[in-house]
Amino acid sequence: MTPPADLILHHANVITLDESMPKATAVAIKGNRIAAMGADPEVLSQKGPKTEVIDCQGRTVVPGFNDAHCHPIALAASLLAVDCGPGAVRSITDIQQAIRRRATQTPRGSWIRANGYNEFYMAEKRHPNRRDLDTAAPDHPVKLSHRSGHACVLNSRAMELLGITSETEEPEGGMMERDLDTGEPNGLLYEMNTFVDGNIPPITEDELEAGVKLANEAFLASGITSLQDATWNNSAGRWELLRRLIDRGALLPRVTMMTGADALEERPSFNPSESADHLRLGPVKVIIQAATGSLNPPQDELNQLVLKVHGMGLQLAFHADERETLEAAITALEHALHRAQRTDHRHRIEHCSVCPPHLMKRLKATGAMVVTQPPFIYYSGERYLATVPPGDLEWLYAIGSLRSAGIRVAGSSDSPVVPFNPLVGICAAVTRKAASGQTLLTHEAISALEALMAYTSDAAYASFEENTKGSISAGMLADLVVLSEDPLAAPPEQIREIEVLATILDGKVVWRK
Repeated sequence: MTPPADLILHHANVITLDESMPKATAVAIKGNRIAAMGADPEVLSQKGPKTEVIDCQGRTVVPGFNDAHCHPIALAASLLAVDCGPGAVRSITDIQQAIRRRATQTPRGSWIRANGYNEFYMAEKRHPNRRDLDTAAPDHPVKLSHRSGHACVLNSRAMELLGITSETEEPEGGMMERDLDTGEPNGLLYEMNTFVDGNIPPITEDELEAGVKLANEAFLASGITSLQDATWNNSAGRWELLRRLIDRGALLPRVTMMTGADALEERPSFNPSESADHLRLGPVKVIIQAATGSLNPPQDELNQLVLKVHGMGLQLAFHADERETLEAAITALEHALHRAQRTDHRHRIEHCSVCPPHLMKRLKATGAMVVTQPPFIYYSGERYLATVPPGDLEWLYAIGSLRSAGIRVAGSSDSPVVPFNPLVGICAAVTRKAASGQTLLTHEAISALEALMAYTSDAAYASFEENTKGSISAGMLADLVVLSEDPLAAPPEQIREIEVLATILDGKVVWRK
């Protein structure tokens, strides 16, 4: 006799993403696994005296969303910082006012962190500089981070504490903007966040945990039950931090943590979490940059590193957000695969922002997949149309072409770069429409079903977890989301308006609207 279920959802429109039964009206859960799905009468037969039964009243149930590329600790820190994103500020004057307000609440001499500015959406159409920040907080060191995470602005007090002068040389791959007349750094630094963060007082763990709890609530409210931490310099310290946060219940979604290449030798020493379902080790993240006009690391060094990691049987995730860096990643993969064939390696290209046909063909031949960010189309489409060169624009986030070429594509947010609501990403992938109303390469649109898969089954595939999550199937982890509308039936432009009504993780309702 089948033991009774712990939880049953019924009278639902269940989109299972299981080919053997694409649609159902009920789901039974036992422990943290799905026991059965099907029609109401057969599933309700598993009801026992202690079974919790939820009548979904015709609402839609989908697998829990999986953000395949985000930065949860950076997001937590950003929630504690001064919000200078496009939704909060529209000018440098606004930024100054926001920082000035924080300065009145911060002891003199203590660091002020602000984040999220985007010069394209500000009235002045330029980056702030040290003098702008000096006006707002002359007695506090200030770090203002760009929305991309690849640039920041320091005020004079911060530069003084970090020892940055006209004599300071840029680190490899980094660049400081300088006044043309004097050669003095003007406070704007590119690709130097690691240097800056390594030389300023870190946020305390108690402060960080407060930010993580805010992020956790927001993830669950968005239906996110899994996320993949793509931070390039993750190491043993980050692993232990995530383990503590998860074990204390501060962060409920399941986490797959990438590590940086510098942590390669540390990986075998990482202690498993109390629940391997909630903290797993993911790919080795490799950053490739071309901001200074030359490839960093150089191609030969990149080839050697990729061959080493590939030869160790590990998965690689390449940060490649330009045509040049994508080609470098593909070249390194070709080099490794020629010398050491491996099946089902699932190496990943993160972003893959510009992928013209000749690179798409080479990428397909490597067997790699793509993890990209459809919500960038919504939040930055207007800027792309105004600033991306025509030769790149015609292949920008070419999700439809990638899928047509047989390349698997998973969806993500890169949060805190943009907000992480998966339904905004699904909507953007289907409509290719920016918040401004402008459209970006509508021929690269994909179907709502394909977009839903990008945030569920394809995202699970990206971390070798397709046998435990990403569909509503018997034996799979009981991670589900109840939605107010069916994203496969709703008018495409209204998908981002769909509300999450409940989030179920490990068979328990962890969030309700």
